Amino acid sequence: MDQRALVERARGGDHDAFTSLVDRALARLDTAARLILRDPDLARDAVQEALIRAWRYLPGLRDLDSFDGWLHRLTVNACLDLARHRKRRVIEVELINLDTPARSDMAGDLANRDLLNDALGSLDPKHRAVVVMHFFLGMPLTDVAAALRIPVGTAKSRLHYSLATMRASMAAEPTLARGSTAEGHPA
Repeated sequence: MDQRALVERARGGDHDAFTSLVDRALARLDTAARLILRDPDLARDAVQEALIRAWRYLPGLRDLDSFDGWLHRLTVNACLDLARHRKRRVIEVELINLDTPARSDMAGDLANRDLLNDALGSLDPKHRAVVVMHFFLGMPLTDVAAALRIPVGTAKSRLHYSLATMRASMAAEPTLARGSTAEGHPA
């Protein structure tokens, strides 16, 4: 069944249709929430809150074809709400790239992932949300701005600042992530 038909059925109160819609997006929502909040427990809470909001406000969704984007926005907003209202707890989250096959240089891959994870973790949640929404969820900056209810210029500024901060953080690290092996020899 196509997504639009599932959304229509879910709007009418069909729990099974809503479950089907959520099952398709749950892994990406959880990963995005973990990247933003850096805490698996808070991420689960944020996703759960977003799904409750989605069920509650689904009858008011005007554009049935925008369900996925709407669900991403609800999740990011739930993450930002939790980040504002909870004391920051630092917990490492492993970044998992679902789209690319494994490469042979596992040590370099792990070092790069750790380096990127540390750089992403150095950002505050508002800046991290822009990076995650734009790069991980693939949302254009205009949609990111709309989801966060900020001007497009602010979204661009936050993305620019975040990338500059992450580059500086990564540049300060040893050369392992820039083409060396674990023994310090060029790859």
